Amino acid sequence: MIIRSPQTKQEFFDYYDLRWRILRAPWYQPKGSEQDELEGQAIHIIAVENEKIIGCGRAHFNNNEEAQIRYMAVEKDWQGKGIGKKILDELENKVIEKGAKKIILHARENVVNFYKRNGYKVVKPSHTLFGEIKHFLMMKEI
Repeated sequence: MIIRSPQTKQEFFDYYDLRWRILRAPWYQPKGSEQDELEGQAIHIIAVENEKIIGCGRAHFNNNEEAQIRYMAVEKDWQGKGIGKKILDELENKVIEKGAKKIILHARENVVNFYKRNGYKVVKPSHTLFGEIKHFLMMKEI
């Protein structure tokens, strides 16, 4: 497996498709809802196995010292096999190289323990997405 940034138009298409299928489609959200206005300035990371994208994540900066991780997703058949950790590690390394002193994220309730195992602390309950997915603001000091 290779962890890297998407490099071609097709890879970006497949990357956004994975984000949509895992993070939006189960809640009947339209294509396009998996993207936001920060895509052009964000760091995009994918996990590739046999030329297929099996996981992804994104980071952007909120200010000079605070980075935010979003849109972490792993194909269902690959979940629980360390793919998310490898993507998270790469995103963290990239934002640290660019000067991040802390990283925040809004974790879905079902993955809070994953982020805790990776050094993040719950700051407070955050928002509820699509009326049913509870999120928690988490932070990691670098």
